[in-house]
Amino acid sequence: MNWAPFGWAGFAHFIEWFFLAYFIAINAGYLALNFICIFSLRKSIPAGILNDMPQIYSGLEPPITIIVPAYNEESTITASVRSILHMNYPLLEIVIVNDGSTDNTLDELKKNLSLVPFPEAYRNRLDTETVHVIYTSLQHPNIRVIDKKNGGKADSINVGINVARYPLFCVVDADSILQPDSLRKVVQPFLEDKRVVAVGGTIRVANGCQISGGFIGKVGLPKSWLAMMQVVEYTRAFLIGRLGWSAINGLLIISGAFGVFHKETVISVGGFLHNTVGEDMELIVRIHRMLKKQKKDYSIVFLPDPVAWTEVPEDLYTLGNQRMRWQRGLSESLMGNLGLMFSRNGGAPGWVAFPFMLIFEWFGPLVEVAGYILMGIFYWLGYISWPVFMVFLFAALGLGILVSISSLMLESFSFNLYDKRRQMIWLIIASVLENIGYRQLNSIWRLIGLFQWIFRRKGKWGEMRRSSDWNKPVAELPS
Repeated sequence: MNWAPFGWAGFAHFIEWFFLAYFIAINAGYLALNFICIFSLRKSIPAGILNDMPQIYSGLEPPITIIVPAYNEESTITASVRSILHMNYPLLEIVIVNDGSTDNTLDELKKNLSLVPFPEAYRNRLDTETVHVIYTSLQHPNIRVIDKKNGGKADSINVGINVARYPLFCVVDADSILQPDSLRKVVQPFLEDKRVVAVGGTIRVANGCQISGGFIGKVGLPKSWLAMMQVVEYTRAFLIGRLGWSAINGLLIISGAFGVFHKETVISVGGFLHNTVGEDMELIVRIHRMLKKQKKDYSIVFLPDPVAWTEVPEDLYTLGNQRMRWQRGLSESLMGNLGLMFSRNGGAPGWVAFPFMLIFEWFGPLVEVAGYILMGIFYWLGYISWPVFMVFLFAALGLGILVSISSLMLESFSFNLYDKRRQMIWLIIASVLENIGYRQLNSIWRLIGLFQWIFRRKGKWGEMRRSSDWNKPVAELPS
């Protein structure tokens, strides 16, 4: 049936140019962010060197509350608390929120922290599920543990905000490990610019590293190829994506695994939403939308140097569920804040970052999966020539490899985290493999997540199979 206006050959020609233009545009966008990152790093690296010297702010940093939402984290919660206790920071409190865990998370905390019930008044500034008991630690007076009815990660963070005593709060995943200087570095923008309302740090892959007593002993690469490709993916996403957007104040996401927020600003916009699986991105997009609407002068910052380490999935089932959940979260964040796009006072978030995310991240999985299928079919049927098909593959795969390798080179020149030549060779190989097979599989997972959002599948906490091989236990928490 020849239903296409210009016949199948004409339709194939249109499809050919559409997908070619799409893949060139998305990779050109990331390369542009790459160039922006180069200029940003030229400023931030000298500042980072100065930050490692004695600080003019030393002892004057604002007090901060660290909120650790935890659900079934018995294997990692002690190491996470240990790393926080090692923070090089003058005044902080730690609020661990047990979200109705069904494992031994609470028992682990009781055993290692010597918890006792504490008769503290609970201020319900943000609506949350029922709080059962508030514990305090006999060993560490700055630690409180909140045991509550299960309500999800966003609800747990809101409980932490309600009990937080300090003007800034930092959200840290229970499976994350902070470097001792991470907190001191991540609060610097708040000291330098009163407009700052949120700051995000870099998330690194802990698989393959050696962490003992809450400290990074040795930085290494995962043995799993699936995890190693995520090392490349995380490097590209944080060093190029978020740093590039931050440079133009268009950052739309701060990772829920490591971010610092101005408490009153978050409360003023309603806190973290309970009915979303992408609460970290949704909050940032909502802050942009509401503060832009109020014509307030503000800044949301990403810093490449403060680091939190986290375990990534090493099996396809867990990774697939994670990426489907992320895509649903992206859909909820964008569709719930469409008023930001092209708004009168939208600025870079509304006129550049939001459309980019909508076209290339939200709609992207559908275009990418359809592109590979249709271009393959039309080449097989003879509607597309071999040279044209090769140009398409270069735009879809070759430019993606170029973006990934350029992010690794930028990381190597800037931070030299993976300093062994052998490690960089393996990462370059992973950059190629990531774009040939892994990226396409990821697009399929994201497309499923998009359909799950369309059909209103209810989101929940993501559970991950953890090996925790990188986490070497010690006898007890530091006193």
